[in-house]
Amino acid sequence: MATKLWEKNYEMTSEIERFTVGRDREMDLYLARYDVLGSMAHITMLQSIGLLTAEELRLLLTELKDIYALCLRGEFEIEEGVEDVHSQVELMLTRRLGDMGKKIHSGRSRNDQVLVDLKLFTRQQLKDIAEDVKTLFDELIQKSNQYKDVLMPGYTHLQIAMPSSFGLWFGAYAESLTDDMLFLQAAFRMTNRNPLGSAAGYGSSFPLNREMTTRLLGFDTMAYNVVYAQMGRGKMERNVAFAMASIAGTLAKLAFDACLFNSQNFSFVHLPKECTTGSSIMPHKKNPDVFELIRAKSNKLQALPQQVTLIMNNLPCGYFRDLQIIKEVFLPAFSELRDCLQMTAYIIHRMTVNEHILDNPLYDPIFSVEEVNRLAASGMPFRDAYKKVGLDIEAGRFTPDKAIHHTHEGSIGCLCNDKIQQLMDQTLEGFHFERMTEAEQELLA
Repeated sequence: MATKLWEKNYEMTSEIERFTVGRDREMDLYLARYDVLGSMAHITMLQSIGLLTAEELRLLLTELKDIYALCLRGEFEIEEGVEDVHSQVELMLTRRLGDMGKKIHSGRSRNDQVLVDLKLFTRQQLKDIAEDVKTLFDELIQKSNQYKDVLMPGYTHLQIAMPSSFGLWFGAYAESLTDDMLFLQAAFRMTNRNPLGSAAGYGSSFPLNREMTTRLLGFDTMAYNVVYAQMGRGKMERNVAFAMASIAGTLAKLAFDACLFNSQNFSFVHLPKECTTGSSIMPHKKNPDVFELIRAKSNKLQALPQQVTLIMNNLPCGYFRDLQIIKEVFLPAFSELRDCLQMTAYIIHRMTVNEHILDNPLYDPIFSVEEVNRLAASGMPFRDAYKKVGLDIEAGRFTPDKAIHHTHEGSIGCLCNDKIQQLMDQTLEGFHFERMTEAEQELLA
């Protein structure tokens, strides 16, 4: 059985080991490649301050690059009896290089190791999510422009209210994603700060060069105060979870609309039959299961900030094992959100709309405000115009004029999609993902 990094002259009972390790080995597979990257930066810094020779650094980096390649191929495993990813990497180095492998832990703790792993993992996930958000955004803008002149009913209280358009409907969700992207950028910037060198939360007596590891790993800055670097565990996950929940909220609302509008009672949108599922007893059914699952998964993701908060909220400063449990809800959430984003973009691309909804006289009353405004513009007091049109509707005398003339910014006749596109592009540029990508590529070169 492999020894533990902290092992002395006694062993814990198997029951205690099972309970305390929990799902760490499973969760740490998410972090393996990032643990290797963090170790590469750390030992490069250790060599610069004289704690490793140039030859030791060369040999260690060669082995770590091999382990990194193993991670990329999905072949990295944490062996039975090995506590976590940090222990596994150090064990592999020690098997290959002897005592030299044990030197990589100088000047750090598993506390700042897992912190840097989580930060490197999370910022990559945020980059991937940002790209998926942009893909969905592009689909929504394209559909908004394609159907900008197709009118549909707008609703308040689920009652028909005023004329809207598919340009507005698709464009509204596109603009919602621009706000979500701002939230995502804030989460990324808080994530992209280097905790390495904080050790167990109180620094090290070694003359560590934290600026160097910050640069090597492509972080924007370091998390300066070593106590705060440790306090940031849990806080980072909560902040990121709120950003993910914001995106999930947009997806859930869109999914609900799509389910409603796809039903026969509305028939506003049409999903291709190959994007629907059937019933075991009703041969006519074409169910929008994909949007129902997106809605459910997105609603589940909106609970993530509360889960993280309830795990870490009442902890004082310093490290506590409670924080391990956050990984179990946090790490898998990224792939679930990305799956929802990708599937939403996939089906929006294939969605078509009913271009003749308003031919149905059922929707004639939505043009009442247009008539009130026309009378008011011709000089009739607004309240008098309002009363006249209301009485005409009740008496069955109202004949709608369906020629819409909305020209102000953001209305049916002026969607401002170019401005919304500009907002999204500006926000994306503000991430500066290229810094982290270039730093990682240089470290692995």
